[in-house]
Amino acid sequence: MTDTTNKPIATRNLDRYGHAELPWSRPRDLLVRDSATTDLTFFVATVRPDGRPHSAAVGAVWVDDTLYFVGGPGTRRSRNLAANPACTVSVRLRGIDLVLEGEAHRVTDTPTLERIADFYRTSGWPATVDGPAFTAPYNAPSAGPPPWHLYRLTVHTAFGVATAEPHGATRWDFAR
Repeated sequence: MTDTTNKPIATRNLDRYGHAELPWSRPRDLLVRDSATTDLTFFVATVRPDGRPHSAAVGAVWVDDTLYFVGGPGTRRSRNLAANPACTVSVRLRGIDLVLEGEAHRVTDTPTLERIADFYRTSGWPATVDGPAFTAPYNAPSAGPPPWHLYRLTVHTAFGVATAEPHGATRWDFAR
């Protein structure tokens, strides 16, 4: 989702207890507000070449209605994404658990890298652009050694389960 006007094209209420459908604005607004200021842990799940799943915690940010995350070229997630971009990203937000399904592709254009590096710096990680990737004095061990590739998630489907009032469970579908 790279367009700030991107909205779900279909919504389905998954709640079995009579709660109303959740608006997409609920998790989206939390991602916008908390991405740079709250310690959110995102988990990216990818598929190994033999079909087995792989999951890893990543430092992700939501910028311009798009989720970005990093991974070293030698990490399992980066190798999996190079072969098959299908993945899910999960996060627990304040009052709602969110799963994003879609495809992640590497970002190499300098303007986007600079914009996202600046966002990471604002949120406390001193990333700098080095060619088509990021470097920094440190990163999580799960990211592998530098340089770190940047990935953009194109969301096809999202699922939200509210853990606080108003409760509910909803599926949002986005244009492909």
